[in-house]
Amino acid sequence: MIRGGRSYVLSPPAFSNDAKRLLVCTANSVTIFSTATGLPVLSLDGHTALVTAVIVVPASTPASKILCYCWTASLDGTIRYWDFSVPELIKIINVNLPIISMVIPSLLSQTAETNDKSPKTFAYLSVENTKEPEKESGKALRGQIKKCNLTNSRMAGGMTLSETKQPEIITVSSSGKYFGIQFKRKLRIWKVPTAESERAVVKKITLHHTKNMNVLAFHPTQRIVAAGDVTGRILIWRGFGDRTFADGDGLVSRKLTNNEEERPGVRGDDDADSCTTWHWHSAEVNVLFFSSDGAYLYSGGKEGVLVVWQLDTGRKKFLPRIGSPLLWFTDSPDPSLSSISCADNQIHLLKMPSMEILKSISGIKLPCSFPEMCNGLQSGIAFDCNAGLVALRTENYCIQLYSLFDDRGISEVVVCERNHQPGDEVTVVVTLAVLSLDGSMMSTAEVKLPEEGLGGLVCLKFWALGSQNKEFSLSTIVYEPHRDAGISAIAFHPTRPMAVSSSYGGDFKVWVCNNGIQEMDKPLPNSGWTCHAVGSYKKKPMTAATFSSDGSVLAVAAETVITLWDADKNILVAVIGETLMPVVNLAFAGKSEYLVSASWGSKPQLSIWSMSKLSVSWSYMLHVEAIASAADMSFFAALALLPESSKWNETSLKGRDGVILLFNASDPVPIFTWSVQKAKGGALAFIQANQFAIDENELDGKPHQSLLAYVNGDHEYLLFDPQGKEAKEHSTIRQEGLGDLEEAGKFGYASIYGELPQFDPKRKQASWVPSASLERPWETVFSGSSHNLPPLTKLCSVFLESLLEKRTVNVD
Repeated sequence: MIRGGRSYVLSPPAFSNDAKRLLVCTANSVTIFSTATGLPVLSLDGHTALVTAVIVVPASTPASKILCYCWTASLDGTIRYWDFSVPELIKIINVNLPIISMVIPSLLSQTAETNDKSPKTFAYLSVENTKEPEKESGKALRGQIKKCNLTNSRMAGGMTLSETKQPEIITVSSSGKYFGIQFKRKLRIWKVPTAESERAVVKKITLHHTKNMNVLAFHPTQRIVAAGDVTGRILIWRGFGDRTFADGDGLVSRKLTNNEEERPGVRGDDDADSCTTWHWHSAEVNVLFFSSDGAYLYSGGKEGVLVVWQLDTGRKKFLPRIGSPLLWFTDSPDPSLSSISCADNQIHLLKMPSMEILKSISGIKLPCSFPEMCNGLQSGIAFDCNAGLVALRTENYCIQLYSLFDDRGISEVVVCERNHQPGDEVTVVVTLAVLSLDGSMMSTAEVKLPEEGLGGLVCLKFWALGSQNKEFSLSTIVYEPHRDAGISAIAFHPTRPMAVSSSYGGDFKVWVCNNGIQEMDKPLPNSGWTCHAVGSYKKKPMTAATFSSDGSVLAVAAETVITLWDADKNILVAVIGETLMPVVNLAFAGKSEYLVSASWGSKPQLSIWSMSKLSVSWSYMLHVEAIASAADMSFFAALALLPESSKWNETSLKGRDGVILLFNASDPVPIFTWSVQKAKGGALAFIQANQFAIDENELDGKPHQSLLAYVNGDHEYLLFDPQGKEAKEHSTIRQEGLGDLEEAGKFGYASIYGELPQFDPKRKQASWVPSASLERPWETVFSGSSHNLPPLTKLCSVFLESLLEKRTVNVD
């Protein structure tokens, strides 16, 4: 199995001592990147849950820079010590509590003195108390700050420095003398004991503010601390801890520090000389750090801009806009190199002090924040099955092309030329992105949102891939392709430059590309996509479309009805079946005679239709997020969401919310079933195996024709052979477990028409003759089900008698 698409920015990274490598927390492992190339070179695997901290042991001498040791902490409740040059695991320390954050001040201290030949190393941990937590003001306190003896591999007995409602991130000073946390409207700062021991007293002060704070930073040489709050303000406390942390005779007299007039900006009895407030950011401050000499303070947030403040004067200047909300800043042993982590899952390597971007480590883009604008199942993710690429929509009006085999970004296509910046009001949403089967063409749909209920524009674009530079260039723009109606689906012909777009306005259009003379790396000068045909069916919204494997049949869903067309002649060939809810996805099962459809709504349904019989073959009452079919086989895979009340969630699935079902289209019993997490918004595809990019040992040591790719709702992905040994071992349900599946959904007659009433032979059967008025029986005689109508002879006699005029006879 091949895993990828993990986030690079959930925790701050760390540089190696020679600054040639960057260690990044990626899910349950630590990936080591080369700072020269930006490519991964090694991985530290072993943790069983999310890695939350990585700390490189600094070199004490220039000669020891070649040493490569680090500590890692994880939600699995362990701390691990590594030699990451090999890599090799050296030590495991069990904390038995999920670790949210970790700092090791003694690694940073340059002035610590001890009489021990080998001084002990202590870590301070922010953990989550998973046991029965204590309560403060009726609220459970789940966050704790604890001390751990790394040398002796044990916790400092009975020492809990602080308790908070939720675990908080710990920040340590560059000198290793202080560390602190921000807890709502408070800063809690501890001074690390000069002579560290398990029982050493750790002094603490608390500073107060009127707003919740997000981040703090310590001055490298002076007793100055800065914090950023949720409103964009920056507070700077000078001389913090002069009373509490002062040595012996003290640095500042108590009388002076207690005089509020001499302590401007300081609230209450806080232990600080002064507090200054600066304000430029319009939203919360996420990044805050001092320059190495302490002369400047850098701040950043949602705007994607780094602001440089002169500490003495408060004057500010701005560095070039990075273009995404900022999350973490990391210094390196090389003063000319740093890194900044951004919310778009990118880590930029910066040249200091100019902040010029030297190299970017690009992870997979996170899901779009506007799913309500992205109708249909294919709208979020598209695949180039031959090249192993996935196309993802981004929030800055781009399409990211990401390699599933290399686990890195390949390129980005700017769909809409707009100067979008984080925090700007979104005015355009890219709703669809579809790739052709060979990956040489792409089509996108975008919607300009109306302003104050007026305006709005739908745009369809076609893109061509350059033969040399392998980048997409714009070929054709079509404004309002379906008048003012939104586009529900786009599908490419498998062998020809032809595409179809369907709309909620009640029609679909077939587009063809004119042939022209193509120059190298340039789009066809005389080529353009033009409308070849327009079709509709009873003015119903067209909700899905797809071509058969050979392109001879075009299937278009007209809400709950599936229509089959000859795309070349624009002729309606047949109409098959009708579903309970609108169809949102269509796919032919490879080269077989079966068509797969998925419906959403109060009665979701996965249906398999026989093209030879033009009728439903079998179906399940399941909410299906995605469908993928193998090109040369009759197999298809479906990603289904499980009902919350399903028996699976209570037993075998362990809280997972979806399953991947592998079917042979002719058989309603799934071949294999795999349980998955984050299925909402996920996607599936059969990818051609890239033997140059795959380690054969990962895939059972034998070549494979196609792999099944699963991308979850957070864009993490998994590649595996659906019929390989490892996939079979992980299969959740075998054939004998079909009863559990039926609890989640029925198939066959029951999935379409519902359960039949229970037949009771002892119950007296009601008369088959429908109740009707004696005067006008023809108005109700045909009401009810067709199988309950009276025989024709009875109908005729009743109908004719009703036409005869009745006369009253008087008898004398």
